Amino acid sequence: MPEASPLRIGIAGTQFMGRAHSNAWLQAPRFFDLPRPIELRAACGRNRMAAEEFARRWGWQSVETDWRALVARDDIDVIDVCVPQALHAAVAIAAAEAGKHVLCEKPLALTQADAEAMLAAVHGAGVRHCVNHNYRRVPAVQLAKQLIDEGRIGRIYHWRATYQQDWIIDPEFPLTWHLQREHAGSGPHGDLNSHSVDLAHFLVGRIESVSCLTAGFIDERPLPGAGAATFSAGTSAQSAARGRVTVEDASLMHVRFASGAIGSFEATRFAAGRKNRNRFEIYGSEGSLAFDLERMNELEFYSRNDPEHVRGFRTILVTEACHPYAGRWWPPGHTIGYEHTFVHTVADFVTAIHTGVAIHPDFVDGLRVIAVLEAALESAASGRQTTVSSIQSPEGVST
Repeated sequence: MPEASPLRIGIAGTQFMGRAHSNAWLQAPRFFDLPRPIELRAACGRNRMAAEEFARRWGWQSVETDWRALVARDDIDVIDVCVPQALHAAVAIAAAEAGKHVLCEKPLALTQADAEAMLAAVHGAGVRHCVNHNYRRVPAVQLAKQLIDEGRIGRIYHWRATYQQDWIIDPEFPLTWHLQREHAGSGPHGDLNSHSVDLAHFLVGRIESVSCLTAGFIDERPLPGAGAATFSAGTSAQSAARGRVTVEDASLMHVRFASGAIGSFEATRFAAGRKNRNRFEIYGSEGSLAFDLERMNELEFYSRNDPEHVRGFRTILVTEACHPYAGRWWPPGHTIGYEHTFVHTVADFVTAIHTGVAIHPDFVDGLRVIAVLEAALESAASGRQTTVSSIQSPEGVST
């Protein structure tokens, strides 16, 4: 049989997420039997010299300095959106209208209205679409889903999630784009809670109402110097000039799920000593599950159906070939890391494009997350519990 035509990729964004996605595009064909070869056609960044260095390092064939030129190219099949949230809608909508499949970083959009427009665009164009809530593709998280679907923990009563970092705890950390509402939409509430809400939807089900409290701890920060970026202060600011922080520094949510379960979410960048602690706990009528990204190859499982004298949380090392995705990597006990979740996403996305089968989380799932996050901010502003708006799927079904 003739070899399938290459899937030609263009990436918008050359910073942290650009690197993570580039590595995934390189590694996916090496570890997964993809239905089509991959070609890294073009990388787009505003600074040509930096973009060219990025392209050389990661194997991109050419560069663009305007995302519009990237989207307009007729030698690209997929646009991988790794720019700040404020640009997600513009890039993704233009890509869909140009007939490109779209892989978009999380959170899907700056606002629910933007997310709705993005969903309408990809649906109207008939292209594949995926939002990269990559933690769904941790093998231990997939195993948690399997155990829930098998009824191992019974009816779910409680969800508890906490996502904690500390990279802006220094008041002199500069005012990067993450701390400005016009670029980021919100602070850890959108950045970190978007992951947690997606995992809650995946594992527990739809959230129907929310109460939220937000807090700001540092009102002003120095303007950034060269090299300031995610997790990095870069070069010290060249002057004493300061700017106002316009997003929250921490968020606490209480929610009710459509199933009747209740849940809590904490998101903060002010938890000293916590670098990327993404933990959830799920408690049910027959057992419990717990996961922590800082121990990402492990899943804690408790079963009330075990004999009483041996009951207790067991730690499952999720590295066996029978575990989701794990068999593509190393022998049992040889752990994988954060970057592998991006590889899993790329491998599944390429397969979805080839087969025409939907991949999740897609833009519908991404819109559902944004709806919860917006309802929470409305609750924080009003001091009242807020109902999450129903989502109209492209097929006209409210969910």
